[in-house]
Formats: sequence, C-alpha cells, structure tokens
Amino acid sequence: MCGTCGCGSEEGGVRILKPSEHQHGHEHNDYHHHDHDHHHHHDHKDGHIHSHAHSHGHDHEHHHSHTHQHSGDPHKRKVLEVEQDILQANEVMAAKVRGFFDAKDILALNLVSSPGSGKTALLERTLRDLKEEIPFYVIEGDQQTLNDANRIAALEVPVIQINTGKGCHLESDMVYEAVKKLKMKDHAVLMIENVGNLVCPSMFDLGEDKRIVIISTTEGVDKPIKYPDMFHTADVCIINKIDLLPYLDVDLGEIKRFALQVNPNLSFFEVSATTGEGMDAWYAWLKETLKARKEEVSLNP
Repeated sequence: MCGTCGCGSEEGGVRILKPSEHQHGHEHNDYHHHDHDHHHHHDHKDGHIHSHAHSHGHDHEHHHSHTHQHSGDPHKRKVLEVEQDILQANEVMAAKVRGFFDAKDILALNLVSSPGSGKTALLERTLRDLKEEIPFYVIEGDQQTLNDANRIAALEVPVIQINTGKGCHLESDMVYEAVKKLKMKDHAVLMIENVGNLVCPSMFDLGEDKRIVIISTTEGVDKPIKYPDMFHTADVCIINKIDLLPYLDVDLGEIKRFALQVNPNLSFFEVSATTGEGMDAWYAWLKETLKARKEEVSLNP
C-alpha cells in the first residue's frame, strides 16, 4: 500500500505485461474489479486526507502556533514515517533508472494528465508521425486493461503495459522492471504514459528527463491552480483539443496565466491530437530536446 495516498495493489501486485500477454482473466473486469472489495472500497479516503495533508509541505500554514499538537498522535507520526520511507526508496531507484538512461542515451519523458485529456491520442499521433525518424519505446500505466498498450502496439512501436491495480501512479521500481523487459537500444526516446491522475504522480520521480503535463480545453481554465504540485514539477504544458475552442467558453491565455503563477518556467504547446494543429511545434521541441541530450552525452561520456 502506498503510504503517501493510501492506494495499493492488493490483488496479485503490480502486473507488467506486453500486449501479447494475458492478464489471467482480469481484463473483463475493467470497471468492476473492485466490487468484491466493497466493504473497504472507500476506506482509503481518510488515508488520502491524512497523507496529502503532510506530503506537500503544508505544515508552513501552522508556523504561527508550533504547539506540536500532532506530535503526540502515533498514527500520524507513523503515516509520515511510512511516506518518507516510500519517497526515499523511490528516489534511490529513480537515480538508478536515470543512470541507466544516461548510459544508453535514452531521452525519457513522463506524460501526466487527468483522465480524458487525450494523452494517449497525443502519444499515438506523435509516434505515427515521427517513428520513422526517431526510435521510440513506450511504457503505458493504467490501473487495469491492455487497451492503451494495444493501441501503441498497433503502430509497431515496442510497448510495455504496467497495470497498477488499486495504485494511482507509477513508481520508479515499476519503470525499472518495465525497462528491463523493453530491452531498449541506445539513442532512443522512452515515452512513459503515467496513470491518469494529477495528484500522486507529481511526487514520484521516475528517472525521467522531462515531465510533460497535458490538459485539454474541455477541463476548464483553473486546473493548474487546483493541482499546483503537478504543474510546479512539470517542464512542459501541452494544451490539447484546441479544435474544440469554437464550442467552448475557454480562454487559453487564462489557462497559461494560472499555470505560470504556479511555475513561471513552463513551456506551452497548443495542439489538437485529432486534427494535427499545433503538433509541428511540439515535434520541433521534441527533436531539439533529443538533439541537446545527445550533445550533452557526447561532451560528458
């Protein structure tokens, strides 16, 4: 179980699969695999409340009192200790993964978003348009199913699916195990599509070079200030589904203003994965980032 948010995978643990492999009967339970656990399905709500209250450094809100009223609660101390242990272990493994990427000159991108932003569609379009120029590998993260991995495999791009069960994010040890299965060649790009969630993935370093947060025009303008940790830790913000702007009361400038309040260093791309509008600018950034990484590796062998 995750100490930072209370999530966990209790049914056989995390599964790392290739599209051709089977999930031993779990695929047909896409939205019902938790039904038999109804007696504790909602129990982790308190875990979310307690863990997030301590995981984002909000203790500064109480600097005026410092009465340490929480210090006598052994349960809260235990939650904090478990969270620290998990994040520290993740950082250690992330450093190992990063070293592996450096040795093989792999550009690793961590794609994060809420569900329905068009993250997989954006990834598909990118792979379809650039796979002849750039060698790609993909790690797909979802709680269940091989659906997204199958979509990527149809493009003849090597892909591994990580099913996290009840877990709401990928962790660096999962990426490490998946990478071993992918058997990547040198000088490639690894796209890691994280579990759809704008909260917990922000805390877990996967050893990536860049974190790309994807939002859509249909999600409103205030996503960045509702989920500031994710935008604060991101390098790039892609605003998808701009083809729908004529039908929405959405101001792209306002989305950017909110995002820049959280992270003044964010780069933005306005795209439509459906029509292809704006994708060339995203591709140019991707190629330039890959080129810069190769030059850095050559200067520091």
